[in-house]
Amino acid sequence: MAPTPEKSGRQTKKSTLAEVVTREFTIHLHKAVFGRTFKKRAPTAIKAIRSFAEKHMKTKDVRLAPSLNKEVWKRGVKQVPHRMRLRLSRKRNDAEDAKEKLYTYVEAVPVAKFKGLQTVTIDE
Repeated sequence: MAPTPEKSGRQTKKSTLAEVVTREFTIHLHKAVFGRTFKKRAPTAIKAIRSFAEKHMKTKDVRLAPSLNKEVWKRGVKQVPHRMRLRLSRKRNDAEDAKEKLYTYVEAVPVAKFKGLQTVTIDE
């Protein structure tokens, strides 16, 4: 198979540094904890939230709000909520010795029902 000719012009990649943004997501935690040992359910849910935030906001540095941790652990280690509404904020790291230029701050958003909710970008 012959090599394909390259496109003329250079493609520009969007910089995530310019994008300080806040979005609301719904995460299905039951997928992550289904079949897990009862004593590992809440820690697994926390890890799933971290990886979800890392994947969607494209930052390695993910910080969880204490209120989010309380919300996951509210009913104990065994009975993690099936779904959660999360507010993910990508922010600039002001520390001089920081490895990453951006970090993600994750907070829980209380909602009555999850039906019909979609991902929303919040203007600040």
